[in-house]
Amino acid sequence: MHQVDIQLNNKKAIGFVVPLGPANLVAVRTDVGMVGCGAFDVAALDSFSYPAVKVRPALGPSIVDTNDILTGIVREANRSALGRGIRTGMTGRQALELL
Repeated sequence: MHQVDIQLNNKKAIGFVVPLGPANLVAVRTDVGMVGCGAFDVAALDSFSYPAVKVRPALGPSIVDTNDILTGIVREANRSALGRGIRTGMTGRQALELL
């Protein structure tokens, strides 16, 4: 697993990349919630009232690293995340700023 600190406008986030052979499990979390690749079940995390968002890559076939999370496009957000103002179509970085 690779971990990286990410500076947002008003706080820091922590990014994680877990190699899983042909793909990576990638997410960035704040003290409030997380933005991750398509492997995450954001609806399941909503049962814990945890704001969670899935992004699709802005370029390329898949999310590879935390930069892809930041530039990725929100494709799904759970109710907890929607309640914080996150909407489909915004970037992963924009979503993280609301978390």
